[in-house]
Amino acid sequence: MQSELIVAAATPPGQGGVGMVRLSGHGAIEVGQTLTGRPLAPRQAERVTISHGQETLDEGLALAFPGPNSFTGEDVVELHCHGSPVVLQRVVNAACELGARLARPGEFSERAFLNDKMDLAQAEAVADLIASGSVQAARAAVRSLQGVFSERVQAINAELEQLRILMEASIDFPEEEEDFLESYNVANQVDEIAAKLVTLLKEARQGQILQQGCSVALLGQPNAGKSSLLNALTGEETAIVTDIPGTTRDLLQVDLVLDGLPVRLVDTAGLRVTSDPVEREGVARALNQLTQADVIIFVLDLAGELSIAEQIQALLGITELPRDDERLLLVGNKRDLVSAAQSMHELIEISALHGEGLQGLVERICQQVGLGQGEVSFTARARHIESLDSAQSHIQNAQASVATRSGLELIAEELRLGHQSLGEIVGTVSADELLGKIFSQFCIGK
Repeated sequence: MQSELIVAAATPPGQGGVGMVRLSGHGAIEVGQTLTGRPLAPRQAERVTISHGQETLDEGLALAFPGPNSFTGEDVVELHCHGSPVVLQRVVNAACELGARLARPGEFSERAFLNDKMDLAQAEAVADLIASGSVQAARAAVRSLQGVFSERVQAINAELEQLRILMEASIDFPEEEEDFLESYNVANQVDEIAAKLVTLLKEARQGQILQQGCSVALLGQPNAGKSSLLNALTGEETAIVTDIPGTTRDLLQVDLVLDGLPVRLVDTAGLRVTSDPVEREGVARALNQLTQADVIIFVLDLAGELSIAEQIQALLGITELPRDDERLLLVGNKRDLVSAAQSMHELIEISALHGEGLQGLVERICQQVGLGQGEVSFTARARHIESLDSAQSHIQNAQASVATRSGLELIAEELRLGHQSLGEIVGTVSADELLGKIFSQFCIGK
């Protein structure tokens, strides 16, 4: 069905060679023909003069896409103009005077979803592709847009649905409950679904990290080389480096891409007990990073007076981190100043001054967040992870109920809730409030 006519500039603000105005909905082609003064052939780019009344607004190209064979599933017209914000705004204003209204953020993609041109995960992949900060993120977003993530979710959901049908059909025959569970090998079916969810959740977490990036905090004692490491990774003299302990007083944050992974690198004040109130505040802010960082790097001084083991113990005492914190990486700096390598197998030895060992460190950071083994299959978002976590929890409950023979009704209910959680990812189960929140994060022209 055709919705009311909407219009928006679909290219970002600012000057450029080309800008585009998009219309979608009832009357889009008629308004497009009024602005161009000529009939618009379907799916053909035509050179046109764009006018309103007696005034020429611009010269450019026009394309018409009659519904349902369009991005939104409705009649769509695209007017390709010169990339002046003034020109684009004048064309948008003219369309509004002819009956269109300004589109809400993400309304074009929302209509594509509502008209079954794509599912919810694919619609979100459009925004992910636009916002991708690396080649790997763009590739993963394209795969999500093509339906890779959705297909994985739908495949598991199809298995859940089939099992639910069997369960619910058998509820009316409680005397055959034991035979049913054995005959249809329900335990194995639930176990297989649970295993597939574990794999999918792991890949989704990787997709979320690739799209949203991760925070890497550099912590260590004064003069261990944290700022030198920051400069080495960024390739610029971003941080002030001196031999004076306590030079870094505040947090220094730098956004960069390491082997395709968007990273927020945070340099912190050296961790030590001090009477200087400004430095104490810097230490407090450094410790605050422990709750925010996805990766924590202890920068250790290979040429320092204290042994590596003593430095680690001191930092663990100050930070109150457990030694087995999975976020923790140990980096020994100033490799160029010592003659022999340290014996600790988990220690990554580098020289920030000369760039030695940096690639190995970057690879370990990527491995630490699960991105060290090949391309990420698809992008994912926090709400996808939440839904997968919920589905996993319900399937685990179903496994427990099958193991204890707790009753078909309890098993069927857990399967239903898991099925519902997965449906929220692709939009087969979604509230209007959720849709509004998702699409409001899009740019206006999408």
